[in-house]
Amino acid sequence: MPSLMTLNPPSPSPSIFKEKESLSQLSSITTAVSYLSAIQRAESHARTRDNPRETSTPALSLSSSITTSSEDTALNEDDENNCLVNPHTPPTSEQVFTTPHTEFGHCANEAYRCVSKHDYTRPFQVHTIEEPPYYIHFATYMSFLILHMLGHLRDFFGKRFAKSHFTHLMPHNGYAPLNSDFDSFFPRRLKRRMDDCYGQPITGVPGRTVLILDRYSPDYNHTQIYTGGKTRALNISSYNYLAFSQGRGSWADAVTASIRRYGVSSCGTRLDSGSNDLHVSAEALIAHFLGTEDALVCSMGFATNSTFIPGLAGKGSLIISDELNHTSMRVGIRQSGAEVRIFKHNNMSSLESLLREVISQGQPKTHRAWKNILVIVEGLYSMEGTLVNLPRIVELKQKYKFYLYIDEAHSIGSLGSRGRGVTDYFNVPPGSIDVLMGTFSKGFGAAGGYIAGSKPLIDALRLRSHSGPYAEAITPSVITQVVVSMASIMGVAPTPQPTKSTLFPSLDSSIVAPKESAEELPGMAPASMLPTWMNLRPSLADGSEARVRMRRLAFNCRYLHTGLKKLGFIVYGHASSPIVPLLIFNPGKLPLFVRMMRARPIPIVVVVVTYPATSFETGRVRLCPSASHTKEDIDIVLRACDEVGGILDMKHGSCERWGIDEVCERAVELVHSV
Repeated sequence: MPSLMTLNPPSPSPSIFKEKESLSQLSSITTAVSYLSAIQRAESHARTRDNPRETSTPALSLSSSITTSSEDTALNEDDENNCLVNPHTPPTSEQVFTTPHTEFGHCANEAYRCVSKHDYTRPFQVHTIEEPPYYIHFATYMSFLILHMLGHLRDFFGKRFAKSHFTHLMPHNGYAPLNSDFDSFFPRRLKRRMDDCYGQPITGVPGRTVLILDRYSPDYNHTQIYTGGKTRALNISSYNYLAFSQGRGSWADAVTASIRRYGVSSCGTRLDSGSNDLHVSAEALIAHFLGTEDALVCSMGFATNSTFIPGLAGKGSLIISDELNHTSMRVGIRQSGAEVRIFKHNNMSSLESLLREVISQGQPKTHRAWKNILVIVEGLYSMEGTLVNLPRIVELKQKYKFYLYIDEAHSIGSLGSRGRGVTDYFNVPPGSIDVLMGTFSKGFGAAGGYIAGSKPLIDALRLRSHSGPYAEAITPSVITQVVVSMASIMGVAPTPQPTKSTLFPSLDSSIVAPKESAEELPGMAPASMLPTWMNLRPSLADGSEARVRMRRLAFNCRYLHTGLKKLGFIVYGHASSPIVPLLIFNPGKLPLFVRMMRARPIPIVVVVVTYPATSFETGRVRLCPSASHTKEDIDIVLRACDEVGGILDMKHGSCERWGIDEVCERAVELVHSV
């Protein structure tokens, strides 16, 4: 008999929601045929317009995607949620969409675009903590109290009367337990009860939608049984911000070509035999992209912080860290051996007060001056969705002469009018930042990370960091994805054709094309930085497609953030952040929210976060919109949150409240009001 925790049982039970009319009535065979015909006409027009001699396979064609056996991209006329498969309005022959609607939503309305940049006519949005009513805090603490009481009672009696279920927590056969009951209390008593909400296996591309593998548990999530079925759901939980992680298109074509040329692995470390020309080209491209002298790549984002920070500071140095910095930075700081001081989250007054204290007092006991002071912050905080107050922290840097390290794991690619992260968003010169760190798993649809800065610094880190001699080099296919994604954001400067007067062009003229527009060409990647075998579609080479994606992402982020606030929810973070934390507070509501969102007529996949990733009382759902979502997708998410949030008593915000219909109708006004 399946338990009450069952997720997607073989015989689905009636939904708690009333059956509503689908937002898109595209389930008939006529609509599907017209959609396919429009796509075919649009692609034919695109191939003729862009490059009639283009040899690469289009991202979406009847031969490559519609007739494929892949269930992730093929249109299914019997799909109950056809609005997730087909667009609301089939495209005309003049509208060119080169991706399946399931991976990247078709939206040609230019009104649903926005530029990500800081408005200096308005004050910086300081992170404020909005508190819920007292009864919410009381119910939250009581929930944890009851959890602890009943959990420890069960452990106490279970070890005495049901020893077979607690052998892993008790000494047996002369071996001590690997985990004590106290250390494993939360995984056993909290996380296991909601394991169906974590680690949901999917198949296919993590794009606008995902196919989740149906499963259920007959024993309260001790085991999960897969039914063999699949459910297509709207994906609002992945880090695929610019939707570069696709199964077709120039990205996938380049990755396939790299595997044929380089194989699937470098089979070595960067300091041994694992470095190849792709790594060298990528590092040069990253430095050009960020505006720094040099860059260094690492095969894992977490290891980028944990292995490079010890090479920046040591004994006699001081590291000042934001209290909400990521665990990877905390691990690196501990391994460095430097003294550590913490300042309040994004609080520049707290930082300045701490700087005055540590500079005046010097090192403990001896009071000697510090060898160096390194301030470490995040550009965009992954749990709070807040942006660093970069203009103010740069002012403090110039005043107190400390080194600045910024982690741009979530901000690079997703913030700024050119996708260069927080420096681009605030229009701050990259040279004012000593160390820029970022990852490729969010904005670039790949894996790994990078460190960028001055050439002497990077050369030293190649030897001092643990990743150089010990970590496996990034695989060629992954680094190729990074190069293609970054080049498409920058745009590739065309190589000028030689004329009669310049039969032997100079090296400079062959790398950088003449500037035709002051707004278009600065920052473009020289064609020589890309491998000669890497061919990009014209819309990628000129950067136009990436610009559209960045503007769509900026619109979706602002719309979702402001829309939730207008509906009465407590939402943390900055309006331009692709991370939108929606506060739930009570731990018992976290799994309910996930299951109710997944049980809707249009299923929605969300991610919830609680202790120890957050504090006890601030459990939340972390929504991650992307450029692949359309305005109608955000409408669906807002309507679902409005309905589920009303049932779970989650609307405790102090903002002026609007109805859901008014929010959807005035979306453009909301976006441009922040």
